[in-house]
Amino acid sequence: MGGGVARKSGGGGRRGRRRGKPAAMSEINITPFVDVMLVLLVIFMVAAPLMTVGVPLELPKTAAQAVPTEQEEPLTISITAEGPVMIMNTETPENELIEKLRAIAAERNDDKLFLRADGSIPYERVVQVMGALNAGGFTSIILVTEAGGPRFDGAVAAPSE
Repeated sequence: MGGGVARKSGGGGRRGRRRGKPAAMSEINITPFVDVMLVLLVIFMVAAPLMTVGVPLELPKTAAQAVPTEQEEPLTISITAEGPVMIMNTETPENELIEKLRAIAAERNDDKLFLRADGSIPYERVVQVMGALNAGGFTSIILVTEAGGPRFDGAVAAPSE
Protein backbone atom coordinates (compact mmCIF):
# COMPACT_ATOMS: atom_id res chain seq x y z
CA MET A 1 0.00 0.00 0.00
CA GLY A 2 2.46 2.52 -1.11
CA GLY A 3 1.37 6.05 -1.31
CA GLY A 4 3.37 8.65 -2.99
CA VAL A 5 3.63 11.07 -5.76
CA ALA A 6 3.33 10.27 -9.43
CA ARG A 7 5.75 11.89 -11.83
CA LYS A 8 4.53 13.12 -15.13
CA SER A 9 6.50 11.87 -18.02
CA GLY A 10 8.49 14.51 -19.75
CA GLY A 11 7.59 15.80 -23.14
CA GLY A 12 5.68 18.66 -24.55
CA GLY A 13 6.67 22.27 -24.53
CA ARG A 14 6.37 25.07 -22.11
CA ARG A 15 2.66 24.72 -21.38
CA GLY A 16 2.94 21.50 -19.32
CA ARG A 17 4.49 21.18 -15.96
CA ARG A 18 8.14 21.46 -15.65
CA ARG A 19 10.12 18.36 -15.94
CA GLY A 20 10.68 16.64 -12.58
CA LYS A 21 7.96 18.43 -10.63
CA PRO A 22 5.59 15.99 -8.93
CA ALA A 23 1.91 15.86 -9.84
CA ALA A 24 -0.76 15.28 -7.16
CA MET A 25 -2.21 11.78 -6.89
CA SER A 26 -5.92 11.45 -7.35
CA GLU A 27 -6.23 8.17 -5.40
CA ILE A 28 -7.66 7.96 -1.87
CA ASN A 29 -5.30 6.64 0.80
CA ILE A 30 -7.34 4.24 2.96
CA THR A 31 -4.53 3.21 5.32
CA PRO A 32 -5.56 5.63 8.12
CA PHE A 33 -9.16 4.46 7.79
CA VAL A 34 -8.13 0.80 8.14
CA ASP A 35 -5.96 1.66 11.15
CA VAL A 36 -8.85 3.37 12.92
CA MET A 37 -11.22 0.51 12.16
CA LEU A 38 -8.77 -2.07 13.55
CA VAL A 39 -8.35 -0.06 16.75
CA LEU A 40 -12.13 0.17 17.16
CA LEU A 41 -12.45 -3.57 16.52
CA VAL A 42 -9.95 -4.34 19.28
CA ILE A 43 -11.73 -1.99 21.70
CA PHE A 44 -15.09 -3.65 21.08
CA MET A 45 -13.60 -7.14 21.34
CA VAL A 46 -12.18 -6.30 24.76
CA ALA A 47 -15.26 -4.44 26.00
CA ALA A 48 -17.98 -6.86 24.80
CA PRO A 49 -17.39 -9.60 27.43
CA LEU A 50 -17.51 -6.97 30.18
CA MET A 51 -21.04 -5.96 29.15
CA THR A 52 -22.59 -9.31 30.06
CA VAL A 53 -23.57 -9.35 33.72
CA GLY A 54 -25.07 -12.06 35.87
CA VAL A 55 -25.13 -15.80 36.18
CA PRO A 56 -28.23 -17.81 35.29
CA LEU A 57 -29.56 -19.38 38.48
CA GLU A 58 -31.78 -22.43 38.71
CA LEU A 59 -34.17 -22.51 41.66
CA PRO A 60 -36.14 -25.51 43.01
CA LYS A 61 -38.85 -27.00 40.75
CA THR A 62 -37.87 -25.61 37.39
CA ALA A 63 -38.13 -26.75 33.82
CA ALA A 64 -34.36 -26.32 33.36
CA GLN A 65 -32.17 -28.80 31.49
CA ALA A 66 -29.58 -30.94 33.27
CA VAL A 67 -25.95 -29.81 33.48
CA PRO A 68 -23.54 -32.12 31.63
CA THR A 69 -21.40 -34.29 33.87
CA GLU A 70 -17.64 -34.07 33.98
CA GLN A 71 -14.76 -36.48 34.58
CA GLU A 72 -13.99 -35.30 38.13
CA GLU A 73 -16.57 -36.22 40.77
CA PRO A 74 -18.61 -33.10 41.49
CA LEU A 75 -18.35 -31.54 44.93
CA THR A 76 -21.81 -31.30 46.46
CA ILE A 77 -22.84 -29.02 49.31
CA SER A 78 -26.27 -29.66 50.86
CA ILE A 79 -28.37 -27.57 53.22
CA THR A 80 -30.96 -29.69 55.00
CA ALA A 81 -34.34 -28.50 56.22
CA GLU A 82 -33.04 -28.60 59.79
CA GLY A 83 -30.24 -26.20 58.86
CA PRO A 84 -26.85 -27.97 59.00
CA VAL A 85 -24.51 -27.69 56.01
CA MET A 86 -23.18 -30.94 54.56
CA ILE A 87 -20.04 -31.28 52.43
CA MET A 88 -20.80 -34.41 50.40
CA ASN A 89 -22.20 -36.64 53.22
CA THR A 90 -20.34 -35.06 56.14
CA GLU A 91 -21.99 -32.50 58.41
CA THR A 92 -19.75 -29.44 58.78
CA PRO A 93 -20.03 -26.77 61.48
CA GLU A 94 -20.46 -23.27 60.04
CA ASN A 95 -17.32 -21.91 61.72
CA GLU A 96 -15.20 -24.56 59.91
CA LEU A 97 -16.94 -24.35 56.52
CA ILE A 98 -14.72 -21.76 54.79
CA GLU A 99 -11.50 -23.37 56.06
CA LYS A 100 -12.53 -26.82 54.79
CA LEU A 101 -13.66 -25.40 51.44
CA ARG A 102 -10.29 -23.68 50.94
CA ALA A 103 -8.50 -26.97 51.64
CA ILE A 104 -10.75 -28.79 49.17
CA ALA A 105 -10.34 -26.06 46.52
CA ALA A 106 -6.55 -26.31 46.76
CA GLU A 107 -6.69 -30.00 45.80
CA ARG A 108 -9.28 -29.78 43.02
CA ASN A 109 -8.75 -28.92 39.35
CA ASP A 110 -12.20 -27.38 38.95
CA ASP A 111 -13.78 -24.59 41.00
CA LYS A 112 -17.30 -25.80 40.19
CA LEU A 113 -19.61 -27.22 42.84
CA PHE A 114 -23.24 -28.20 43.19
CA LEU A 115 -25.40 -26.58 45.88
CA ARG A 116 -28.45 -28.54 47.00
CA ALA A 117 -30.89 -26.82 49.35
CA ASP A 118 -34.21 -27.97 50.75
CA GLY A 119 -37.09 -26.00 49.26
CA SER A 120 -38.37 -24.95 52.70
CA ILE A 121 -35.17 -23.07 53.58
CA PRO A 122 -35.39 -19.26 53.39
CA TYR A 123 -33.59 -17.75 50.39
CA GLU A 124 -31.46 -15.65 52.74
CA ARG A 125 -29.90 -18.80 54.21
CA VAL A 126 -29.05 -20.15 50.76
CA VAL A 127 -27.40 -16.86 49.79
CA GLN A 128 -25.38 -16.81 53.03
CA VAL A 129 -24.03 -20.30 52.29
CA MET A 130 -23.25 -19.21 48.71
CA GLY A 131 -21.21 -16.33 50.13
CA ALA A 132 -19.25 -18.79 52.27
CA LEU A 133 -18.69 -21.02 49.23
CA ASN A 134 -17.32 -18.06 47.30
CA ALA A 135 -15.06 -17.09 50.22
CA GLY A 136 -13.83 -20.70 50.23
CA GLY A 137 -12.55 -20.37 46.65
CA PHE A 138 -15.45 -21.65 44.56
CA THR A 139 -16.68 -19.22 41.92
CA SER A 140 -18.85 -21.53 39.82
CA ILE A 141 -21.84 -22.55 41.95
CA ILE A 142 -24.59 -24.60 40.34
CA LEU A 143 -27.93 -24.76 42.13
CA VAL A 144 -29.40 -28.25 41.87
CA THR A 145 -33.15 -28.44 41.29
CA GLU A 146 -35.76 -31.05 40.49
CA ALA A 147 -37.19 -31.20 37.00
CA GLY A 148 -40.91 -30.87 36.46
CA GLY A 149 -41.48 -27.42 37.86
CA PRO A 150 -43.82 -24.80 36.47
CA ARG A 151 -42.99 -22.82 33.35
CA PHE A 152 -44.00 -19.21 32.78
CA ASP A 153 -46.33 -20.14 29.96
CA GLY A 154 -48.63 -21.90 32.45
CA ALA A 155 -47.64 -25.45 31.53
CA VAL A 156 -45.86 -27.87 33.83
CA ALA A 157 -42.67 -29.45 32.52
CA ALA A 158 -42.54 -33.22 32.61
CA PRO A 159 -39.80 -34.63 34.86
CA SER A 160 -36.91 -36.05 32.84
CA GLU A 161 -35.42 -39.34 33.84
